[in-house]
Amino acid sequence: MPPVTAVPADEIHAKYLKKAISEINELGDEIVRAAGGAAIPVLGSGHPLADIFLLKHRPQASEAQEGVAFFGRAGQAVLKSLQRLRVDPLAIYGTNCLKYAGKRENDAHPFFVRELHIVQPKLVVSLGEDALTFLNDLEFPLAQPVEATLGELQRFTPTVEALVAPDIDTSLDEQPAKTAFWNAFKMLGSWWAELPPY
Repeated sequence: MPPVTAVPADEIHAKYLKKAISEINELGDEIVRAAGGAAIPVLGSGHPLADIFLLKHRPQASEAQEGVAFFGRAGQAVLKSLQRLRVDPLAIYGTNCLKYAGKRENDAHPFFVRELHIVQPKLVVSLGEDALTFLNDLEFPLAQPVEATLGELQRFTPTVEALVAPDIDTSLDEQPAKTAFWNAFKMLGSWWAELPPY
């Protein structure tokens, strides 16, 4: 029997990353085909093996125009918040529950479940009540319902935690809404600081 040689961790990670990139691209192609010519799909953006998975309910006009989730004001606000919390933006993947206009929520579930399986995050951050309802309506293996408790870490699956914050899209204009978003979202910084290194 030949000797067993250890595979370096970097090589293993590179293979997982290559697989995730391929699967995310395939999913994006399927979403584009499903949208047909009637709607512009809005695809997730960020690292395909991110530790943190941000979830909004539906795309805003700027996202639909560019076809990229978290493009525009919401994305800029999230980036500023991540900088303030000292969270690496390269550890983030962001997406919308609904991938294009006219999509029914039940029809969007399979796309989102595949995204979760591909990215395999350690934390899902649900932004807003509609995103939380969508998340809880999934038939995701071993998932527990996530409570609408803002700013508290909860268990989503045995390997994934959840954090609930207000909808970023409705939290950008008035100071009380900005404050409520920040007060819930800042838990992400504490979670990130305690995350063990690879």
